[in-house]
Amino acid sequence: MKDLFSLKGKVAIVTGGNRGIGRGIARGFAWAGCSIVIAARDDEKTAETTREISEAFGVGTLGLKINIRSEESIWAMVDQAFRHFRRIDILVNNAGMNIRKLPQELSIREWDEILGTNLRSVFLCCQAVYPVMKKMGGGKVINIGSMTSIMGGAKLAPYGASKGGVVQLSRSLAVAWAPDHIQVNTILPGWINTDLTVQARKDIPGLHEHVISRTPAGRWGEPDDLVGAAIFLGSPSSDFVTGIALPVDGGFSIMV
Repeated sequence: MKDLFSLKGKVAIVTGGNRGIGRGIARGFAWAGCSIVIAARDDEKTAETTREISEAFGVGTLGLKINIRSEESIWAMVDQAFRHFRRIDILVNNAGMNIRKLPQELSIREWDEILGTNLRSVFLCCQAVYPVMKKMGGGKVINIGSMTSIMGGAKLAPYGASKGGVVQLSRSLAVAWAPDHIQVNTILPGWINTDLTVQARKDIPGLHEHVISRTPAGRWGEPDDLVGAAIFLGSPSSDFVTGIALPVDGGFSIMV
């Protein structure tokens, strides 16, 4: 029982892991003993994050530059991670983007960009890591959804569609890959203090106050608030848990 939540000896890929929620999860995994692959666009930020994690927790780290919308780049990411560590136990699909506009103002290019970044890339990353996990006898996939996976927003049509799609994709993969001992789950973060939500507070007047008033916990979340849920879903403690969508939102989604 003492190793139920341990990630010692495991290897995790975290897309978009050099900032925000992804960085918080990567640090939490490292604290639990996991080696970390940070896959993101910004080389400088990735190098800074991998160095900080290595020094703070003494685990193996690898930083990779990735174009999350490129199938070739995604398969190369998985290949490089496996060649470096000789195993991949956990995949966290965290990379994402948003463009806030009313539906009638969106171009099809913007729609495709958001769906390609937030949903298509999740499928491609899962597809690329599947052969490695199957060969190893199992693995964990943690996809990062959103409150917009279950709620609507006037300026969030493509974002909400992509994040709702992440939940449904996760459920289908969970069913398909259960015989291979691969669990696929989704975390639904509430309003978390990140670069994206800093911009949201500039774009949406009164958002900060609205979130606090609607959240029973009475505050915005921090990236570290996702760590416990991520370790649970990435560790042996969740071996009989698959296909769930777990809100980590301070009660935002249940408040009337």
